[in-house]
Amino acid sequence: MADSTNHKLTSVLVTGANGQLGSELRMLASACDSINFIFTDIEDVDITDADRVERYLQDIKPDFIVNCAAYTAVDRAEDDSENSFLLNAEAPKNLATSSKRIGAKLIHISTDYVFNGKSWEPYNENHPTSPNSVYGWSKLKGEEAVLSHGNGMVIRTSWLYSAHGNNFVKTIARKGQELNNLKVVFDQIGSPTWANDLAKAIIEIIKKSEHQFVSEVFHYSNEGVSSWYDFAKEIISFLKINCSVSPVLSAEYKVAANRPPFSVLNKEKIKRTFEIQIPYWKESLHSCLKSMAIEVNNLK
Repeated sequence: MADSTNHKLTSVLVTGANGQLGSELRMLASACDSINFIFTDIEDVDITDADRVERYLQDIKPDFIVNCAAYTAVDRAEDDSENSFLLNAEAPKNLATSSKRIGAKLIHISTDYVFNGKSWEPYNENHPTSPNSVYGWSKLKGEEAVLSHGNGMVIRTSWLYSAHGNNFVKTIARKGQELNNLKVVFDQIGSPTWANDLAKAIIEIIKKSEHQFVSEVFHYSNEGVSSWYDFAKEIISFLKINCSVSPVLSAEYKVAANRPPFSVLNKEKIKRTFEIQIPYWKESLHSCLKSMAIEVNNLK
C-alpha cells in the first residue's frame, strides 16, 4: 500500500456500487495502491435526494465520483418514466451540482440507447442523439445535466455484462441448460462489453485525469461487432451446452421499448485520448465465462 504520509491517495466515490460495473470496480480496487475507493449504494446515500447528496459530498469530499447507478429496466421504464427520469436524469444532475461545489470530477456512465440506431456506420461522440425509448431519453437528459456543469465526463457503453447481477450472458447460460432450443434476435447489431474491461478503463482514465480532466463524451465498448444471435451462439459454444440457437427477427418479440437496431460505438476518441487498449469482444467474453465457470455449472 502506498505511503499516505508522502503521497495523498486519490479519493474516488463510486455510486451504484452493487451493480455490474460497481462490482467490477470493487474487485479491482485492492490492486489500486494510489486510489482510495469509497463504495456506496442507495442504503448509503440516495442520490435522487439533492440535499442528501450535498451533505454527503461535503462530508466525504472525494476527488472523483464514478456514477454507476442507473435505472436499467428498459421495458419497465416505458410505464415507469417517473422513476426512470428520477434515477437517470435527476440523480446525475444532483451529483454534478454538488460535485462542482466541492471541486470533484464526475465520471458518468451512459448508454448506446441515446441513438435511434438508424445509422449504419459506428456512432462517434458527435453524432446527433435521438432515443427510441423512455430509458434512452432519461439517460440523455442525465448526460446533458452532467455536461452542463463543466466538471463531468460521460462514458457511453453498450451491451454490458459480467458475472454479477442479471444480464444477457447469464440468462443465455441458464436457459441454454434448461431448453433444447433458444430463439435470439439477429437484426440488432452492437458490441458486447465486459464490465471488467470498462472498469479497468475507468481506473486508467482517473489516473490520467488528476491534472487534466476532459469534460466531454467518450465511447467505450469491446472491439468488434455482433448481433444478439452471434453473442448467444458464442456463449453456448464456449460453455459446450447442448442447445441449438435459432435466429429470429425483432418483430417476432413483442417488447415495450424500441431498441436501436444498430448501435456500434466508435471508440477512436477514448483510445487516442487516454491511450487505452480495448480487447475484442470474444476474448473478453471467454475471460468472463472462465471466471464464472463454477457459477454457470450451478445455474440449473
